[in-house]
Amino acid sequence: MAGRRRNGRGIDAEERALWQKVVEQAEPLHDRRPPMIETLRQAVASASTPAPARPAPLPRFRLGEKAAKYTPVNRLQPSLDDHYANVSSNMDKRNFDRLKKGKMAVDGRIDLHGMTLAEAHPALIGFVREAHHAGKRLLLVITGKGKAGRDDWVMPARQGVLKHQVPQWLAMQPLAPLVLQVTQATRKHGGAGAIYVYLRRQR
Repeated sequence: MAGRRRNGRGIDAEERALWQKVVEQAEPLHDRRPPMIETLRQAVASASTPAPARPAPLPRFRLGEKAAKYTPVNRLQPSLDDHYANVSSNMDKRNFDRLKKGKMAVDGRIDLHGMTLAEAHPALIGFVREAHHAGKRLLLVITGKGKAGRDDWVMPARQGVLKHQVPQWLAMQPLAPLVLQVTQATRKHGGAGAIYVYLRRQR
Protein backbone atom coordinates (compact mmCIF):
# COMPACT_ATOMS: atom_id res chain seq x y z
CA MET A 1 0.00 0.00 0.00
CA ALA A 2 1.04 3.67 -0.46
CA GLY A 3 1.58 4.51 3.23
CA ARG A 4 3.60 1.43 4.15
CA ARG A 5 7.26 0.43 3.73
CA ARG A 6 8.24 -2.78 2.01
CA ASN A 7 8.67 -4.56 5.38
CA GLY A 8 4.98 -3.86 6.09
CA ARG A 9 5.57 -1.21 8.86
CA GLY A 10 3.78 2.14 8.46
CA ILE A 11 5.41 5.66 8.39
CA ASP A 12 5.34 7.35 11.75
CA ALA A 13 4.91 11.09 12.43
CA GLU A 14 8.64 11.77 12.88
CA GLU A 15 9.54 10.27 9.54
CA ARG A 16 6.73 12.15 7.79
CA ALA A 17 7.95 15.46 9.24
CA LEU A 18 11.52 14.76 8.09
CA TRP A 19 10.33 14.02 4.51
CA GLN A 20 8.32 17.24 4.47
CA LYS A 21 11.47 19.29 5.27
CA VAL A 22 13.39 17.60 2.43
CA VAL A 23 10.62 18.45 -0.02
CA GLU A 24 10.49 22.10 1.07
CA GLN A 25 14.28 22.61 0.70
CA ALA A 26 14.61 20.88 -2.69
CA GLU A 27 14.89 23.03 -5.90
CA PRO A 28 13.20 21.98 -9.13
CA LEU A 29 15.51 20.62 -11.90
CA HIS A 30 13.64 22.36 -14.77
CA ASP A 31 12.65 26.00 -15.08
CA ARG A 32 8.92 26.45 -15.42
CA ARG A 33 9.44 29.46 -17.74
CA PRO A 34 9.28 28.82 -21.53
CA PRO A 35 12.73 28.38 -23.14
CA MET A 36 14.28 31.17 -25.19
CA ILE A 37 13.72 29.44 -28.54
CA GLU A 38 10.03 29.07 -27.78
CA THR A 39 9.83 32.78 -26.91
CA LEU A 40 11.50 33.72 -30.23
CA ARG A 41 9.22 31.41 -32.16
CA GLN A 42 6.15 33.04 -30.67
CA ALA A 43 7.53 36.52 -31.42
CA VAL A 44 8.19 35.67 -35.07
CA ALA A 45 4.79 34.05 -35.45
CA SER A 46 3.04 37.10 -34.06
CA ALA A 47 4.88 39.53 -36.39
CA SER A 48 3.23 40.44 -39.71
CA THR A 49 5.56 39.05 -42.42
CA PRO A 50 4.64 39.89 -46.05
CA ALA A 51 4.30 36.92 -48.41
CA PRO A 52 7.26 36.48 -50.82
CA ALA A 53 6.72 37.82 -54.33
CA ARG A 54 6.25 35.18 -57.05
CA PRO A 55 8.99 35.21 -59.73
CA ALA A 56 8.02 36.38 -63.19
CA PRO A 57 7.34 33.48 -65.60
CA LEU A 58 10.04 32.68 -68.19
CA PRO A 59 9.22 33.64 -71.78
CA ARG A 60 8.31 30.72 -74.04
CA PHE A 61 11.04 29.58 -76.42
CA ARG A 62 11.97 26.73 -78.75
CA LEU A 63 15.22 24.86 -78.28
CA GLY A 64 17.80 26.01 -80.82
CA GLU A 65 15.67 28.79 -82.30
CA LYS A 66 18.55 31.30 -82.07
CA ALA A 67 21.25 28.94 -83.32
CA ALA A 68 23.00 29.99 -86.51
CA LYS A 69 21.72 28.24 -89.61
CA TYR A 70 24.33 25.93 -91.17
CA THR A 71 24.23 24.23 -94.53
CA PRO A 72 26.89 21.54 -95.00
CA VAL A 73 29.00 21.92 -98.11
CA ASN A 74 31.35 19.38 -99.69
CA ARG A 75 34.52 21.36 -100.35
CA LEU A 76 36.08 19.33 -103.12
CA GLN A 77 39.13 20.55 -104.98
CA PRO A 78 38.49 21.81 -108.51
CA SER A 79 38.21 19.15 -111.16
CA LEU A 80 41.25 18.41 -113.30
CA ASP A 81 39.57 20.06 -116.27
CA ASP A 82 39.17 23.27 -114.26
CA HIS A 83 42.70 22.97 -112.91
CA TYR A 84 44.32 22.54 -116.32
CA ALA A 85 42.14 25.29 -117.81
CA ASN A 86 43.45 27.78 -115.23
CA VAL A 87 47.01 26.51 -114.83
CA SER A 88 49.70 29.15 -115.17
CA SER A 89 52.43 28.74 -117.73
CA ASN A 90 55.98 27.97 -116.60
CA MET A 91 57.26 28.10 -120.18
CA ASP A 92 57.08 30.71 -122.92
CA LYS A 93 53.58 31.44 -124.16
CA ARG A 94 54.19 30.29 -127.74
CA ASN A 95 55.41 26.83 -126.76
CA PHE A 96 52.74 26.54 -124.06
CA ASP A 97 50.00 27.19 -126.62
CA ARG A 98 51.53 24.60 -128.96
CA LEU A 99 51.71 22.13 -126.06
CA LYS A 100 48.04 22.52 -125.14
CA LYS A 101 47.04 22.10 -128.80
CA GLY A 102 49.10 18.91 -129.17
CA LYS A 103 51.38 20.40 -131.81
CA MET A 104 54.65 19.42 -130.11
CA ALA A 105 56.36 16.12 -130.80
CA VAL A 106 56.14 13.54 -128.01
CA ASP A 107 59.57 12.13 -127.08
CA GLY A 108 58.39 9.25 -124.90
CA ARG A 109 55.29 7.70 -123.41
CA ILE A 110 54.30 5.40 -120.54
CA ASP A 111 51.00 3.62 -120.01
CA LEU A 112 50.05 3.34 -116.32
CA HIS A 113 46.48 2.32 -117.10
CA GLY A 114 45.50 -0.80 -115.14
CA MET A 115 48.35 -0.53 -112.60
CA THR A 116 47.83 -0.18 -108.87
CA LEU A 117 49.17 2.87 -107.05
CA ALA A 118 52.00 0.77 -105.61
CA GLU A 119 52.99 -0.29 -109.13
CA ALA A 120 52.42 3.01 -110.92
CA HIS A 121 54.43 5.28 -108.59
CA PRO A 122 57.87 3.66 -108.98
CA ALA A 123 57.22 3.08 -112.70
CA LEU A 124 56.53 6.80 -113.20
CA ILE A 125 59.60 7.86 -111.21
CA GLY A 126 61.89 5.58 -113.21
CA PHE A 127 60.40 6.64 -116.55
CA VAL A 128 60.68 10.41 -115.90
CA ARG A 129 64.23 10.12 -114.53
CA GLU A 130 65.46 8.10 -117.50
CA ALA A 131 63.79 10.46 -119.96
CA HIS A 132 65.33 13.52 -118.32
CA HIS A 133 68.75 11.89 -118.27
CA ALA A 134 68.37 11.13 -121.98
CA GLY A 135 67.58 14.77 -122.75
CA LYS A 136 63.93 14.22 -123.70
CA ARG A 137 61.50 17.11 -123.24
CA LEU A 138 57.88 16.11 -123.85
CA LEU A 139 56.46 12.96 -122.30
CA LEU A 140 52.99 11.46 -122.54
CA VAL A 141 51.72 9.73 -119.40
CA ILE A 142 48.59 7.63 -119.93
CA THR A 143 46.54 7.23 -116.75
CA GLY A 144 43.16 6.19 -118.11
CA LYS A 145 39.92 7.90 -117.19
CA GLY A 146 39.17 5.42 -114.41
CA LYS A 147 35.92 3.94 -113.22
CA ALA A 148 33.19 6.11 -111.78
CA GLY A 149 33.39 6.31 -107.97
CA ARG A 150 30.45 5.51 -105.69
CA ASP A 151 28.34 8.52 -104.82
CA ASP A 152 26.54 6.97 -101.84
CA TRP A 153 29.53 6.98 -99.48
CA VAL A 154 30.04 9.45 -96.64
CA MET A 155 33.06 10.89 -98.43
CA PRO A 156 32.47 11.51 -102.15
CA ALA A 157 34.92 9.67 -104.41
CA ARG A 158 36.22 11.01 -107.70
CA GLN A 159 36.56 9.06 -110.90
CA GLY A 160 40.02 7.76 -111.73
CA VAL A 161 42.54 7.21 -108.95
CA LEU A 162 45.64 7.37 -111.15
CA LYS A 163 44.23 10.28 -113.11
CA HIS A 164 44.24 12.40 -109.93
CA GLN A 165 47.29 10.89 -108.25
CA VAL A 166 49.86 11.20 -111.06
CA PRO A 167 49.82 15.05 -111.15
CA GLN A 168 50.45 15.04 -107.38
CA TRP A 169 53.43 12.70 -107.78
CA LEU A 170 54.84 14.97 -110.48
CA ALA A 171 54.62 17.95 -108.10
CA MET A 172 56.48 16.10 -105.31
CA GLN A 173 60.02 14.92 -104.76
CA PRO A 174 61.91 13.43 -106.52
CA LEU A 175 60.16 14.44 -109.78
CA ALA A 176 59.24 18.06 -109.09
CA PRO A 177 62.73 19.49 -109.90
CA LEU A 178 62.67 17.72 -113.29
CA VAL A 179 59.20 18.85 -114.43
CA LEU A 180 58.55 22.26 -116.00
CA GLN A 181 54.91 21.94 -117.09
CA VAL A 182 51.98 19.53 -116.74
CA THR A 183 48.74 19.80 -118.69
CA GLN A 184 46.01 17.57 -120.05
CA ALA A 185 46.64 15.85 -123.37
CA THR A 186 44.61 16.60 -126.46
CA ARG A 187 42.06 14.14 -127.75
CA LYS A 188 44.43 12.62 -130.28
CA HIS A 189 46.76 11.62 -127.41
CA GLY A 190 44.11 10.32 -125.01
CA GLY A 191 42.28 13.43 -123.86
CA ALA A 192 41.14 13.22 -120.23
CA GLY A 193 42.90 9.87 -119.83
CA ALA A 194 46.43 11.23 -120.44
CA ILE A 195 48.66 14.20 -119.58
CA TYR A 196 51.60 15.97 -121.16
CA VAL A 197 54.72 16.27 -118.98
CA TYR A 198 57.21 18.82 -120.25
CA LEU A 199 60.66 18.38 -118.66
CA ARG A 200 63.32 20.95 -117.82
CA ARG A 201 66.58 21.04 -119.71
CA GLN A 202 69.57 19.29 -118.19
CA ARG A 203 72.05 21.51 -116.39
